[in-house]
Amino acid sequence: MDNERVQFLRNSIATKPDDTFARYALALELVRGGQPEEAWEHFRYLLEHHPDYSASYYQAGMLLANQGRQEEARQVLNKGIEVTGRLGQKHAHDELMDALEALAH
Repeated sequence: MDNERVQFLRNSIATKPDDTFARYALALELVRGGQPEEAWEHFRYLLEHHPDYSASYYQAGMLLANQGRQEEARQVLNKGIEVTGRLGQKHAHDELMDALEALAH
């Protein structure tokens, strides 16, 4: 985890809480840095406040799956499939479908 980057992203969010990219990037850094609980809080914020920010669904689903939270992961991935289908984001939709299928095995 790059502490300078994390601090920069935290500062960005402090001044602009709805900066979706900064919040998403911070969540990814926190996952890499072994802080999944805080990462989940940022993913959850994105899912609740910016449901069309489709990148969040895959990463949030994988985080939950890696924590053994399979049912929650399925719910997030299914919602992402719905969103990306509605938005016509075929590549993201296919990735979410593959991730959901992998959870079933």
